[in-house]
Amino acid sequence: MIKKIVLIFFLVFFSGTSAVSAQDLKMKLAVMGAGTPVYLWWGHIGLIIENASTGQSRFYDWGIFSFNSDNFIGNFISGRLLYSCGVSRTEYSLEAYRRINRSIKIYTLDVPQETIIKVLNFAENNVLPENCDYYYHLFNDNCSTRIRDIIDLATDGQFSARFKNEASAFTLRDNVRRRTWFSPAADWFLNFLMGQNVDGPVTVWEDMFAPAEVGKNIEDFYYTDIYGARRKLVASSEIVFESKGRPAVLDAPRVQWPYQLAAGILSALIFCFFFFLQSKKIKAGKVLAGLSVSISGLVFGICGALLYFLAVFTDHDYTYNNANMIFATPLLLATVPLGISYFTAKNHFKYLKYNLLIRIIWLLCAIGIFISMLLKLLPFFYQDNLPDQLLMLPIALVFSLNPFGLKEVLDKFFPRLSQRVLPRGKTE
Repeated sequence: MIKKIVLIFFLVFFSGTSAVSAQDLKMKLAVMGAGTPVYLWWGHIGLIIENASTGQSRFYDWGIFSFNSDNFIGNFISGRLLYSCGVSRTEYSLEAYRRINRSIKIYTLDVPQETIIKVLNFAENNVLPENCDYYYHLFNDNCSTRIRDIIDLATDGQFSARFKNEASAFTLRDNVRRRTWFSPAADWFLNFLMGQNVDGPVTVWEDMFAPAEVGKNIEDFYYTDIYGARRKLVASSEIVFESKGRPAVLDAPRVQWPYQLAAGILSALIFCFFFFLQSKKIKAGKVLAGLSVSISGLVFGICGALLYFLAVFTDHDYTYNNANMIFATPLLLATVPLGISYFTAKNHFKYLKYNLLIRIIWLLCAIGIFISMLLKLLPFFYQDNLPDQLLMLPIALVFSLNPFGLKEVLDKFFPRLSQRVLPRGKTE
């Protein structure tokens, strides 16, 4: 049955008024720029096969998924999201990208007709229902790596032979940050979730998880075709649509830690001011101090809880071996009710108890940050997580060691320690 379907397809696709000539088929790649949702920030790529004799053009797309598919949320969370390969009319697909303001660049490839037919057979086999689904992976298996492998098929392994041995100037994290720099919150959060597995040296071949990298690396690539002739892979390229208002992909990742440190220090100064107001018996200061503890604990606690879940219970392997788990722990969520109890407590002893517990939890966070920094000295463990550390460290230090009320807490629960750290007679 499958053979009959393939035969019918070839009769339709290659049919014209006469037999197809040796120059009727063209193989192209379409590289699309980023879209608006986060999951479209990496861009997209598709394979185009044109039949000049019949005027037909087919667009093969390995980036198809549906929010309405069975158990989409569960598969997405677990890291086993099904993607599919589909085929459509090229003009219909490209117009869809134009409508949502995504740039489009077309590369026409110089490959023999026999090679295009081989690629066409491969693509048509991929769109069959029994072959079209695969498990998506951001770095290892996506629309871009599938096209990269097709180029390798068309060049008889010469594409991989060249780029699998060429060291990249960037890590996988660097390539992510080149595309997330314009959104500080998303950039911090996405990189917070990624562990040291994305910080090691990689090859240009691995860079091509991003569609734009495929386009860049095929432009000046030469190969020897099936007849032994030396060819430039890209015969021509054309920008058919230029998006408007989209952030550019940086040539190199921006250094992020100064921005995160500045944000951390600014937040810490604001929170410290709240505690200062409280020390002056201003009621709003106590409320704001407690809320700052609760909100910070909620934000970083959720981030930590999600990281623990992804790293321990899912197949999102790029979150594994993550030193952020040392300091951004789900324990921070405990400061949410503690912060509320801190400013609502009527009993002074309970207020001091909540104060102590808040300080202990955030002190553990600060200690964890210092430990994670020391881990960078180990030759076998390095994670580019300085922005994560420097955002949280000033905040953790303010909540754990701010001097406003510290002596009273130590006098109540640790009198001996209080005498050593804050001798009697010394004012706060």
